Amino acid sequence: MCTVVLLARPGHAWPLLLAANRDEMLERVWDPPGTHWPELPDVVAGRDRSGGGTWLGLNRQGVVAAVLNRPGSLGPMPGKRSRGELPLLGLAHASAAAAAGAMAGLDARAWRSFNMVLADRTEAFFVRGLGAGSPQVQRLAPGLHMITARDPDDMASPRVARHLPGLRAAPPPEPPDDWAAWRTLIADRSGAVESQINVVPHAGFGTVCSSLIGLSAGGEPLWLFAPGPPDRTEFAPVPLRETCHAGQP
Repeated sequence: MCTVVLLARPGHAWPLLLAANRDEMLERVWDPPGTHWPELPDVVAGRDRSGGGTWLGLNRQGVVAAVLNRPGSLGPMPGKRSRGELPLLGLAHASAAAAAGAMAGLDARAWRSFNMVLADRTEAFFVRGLGAGSPQVQRLAPGLHMITARDPDDMASPRVARHLPGLRAAPPPEPPDDWAAWRTLIADRSGAVESQINVVPHAGFGTVCSSLIGLSAGGEPLWLFAPGPPDRTEFAPVPLRETCHAGQP
């Protein structure tokens, strides 16, 4: 189970802020965000070497795409495609709305169940794939949302129940430099495993990396990446200048 926190506020100088912790099997090999796909030169994303896809990425037009597992669906399954290709399919589009529309046209039977987040400077969407029929698309209202293996802001999730109130009460980040409150909250390792937002390794599984992303209204996006658990790994900027220029087709 991974975690995505997003703050959508259209019209603000930084209309989209996003934090994401990736939880994965510790032995699974991956590469930090970069331009890993020659056929997708406008996409910067982390690369999972097992499936060849990604868990989180950003394209030149300022679309962010992330994929998460739903309950009971960790890992690959014979006959199913890798969910890591889903963000890459979304990032082929110039807006979150176009990406969400494309997702709605897929056959969800091709993948194990999944959650997706698609967002840009004007809109944010949640996509639910249940392994049958077509994925379901939900537009997220402006404000702060937390997505894990369940639906957005679902207080039946111990992780959401524990951390969403604190995230909503915290002062929002002030990019590019001040992410202090969110960094503290997404680094929390206390409590029972099922409620941890930064998962302590157990049974070969835990939080393996963390991201902080900001989309500005008129400038370049910002991506800070920690290649390890956020309580013990420094964040550093991901190079975006050559790829992700705001407003360019």
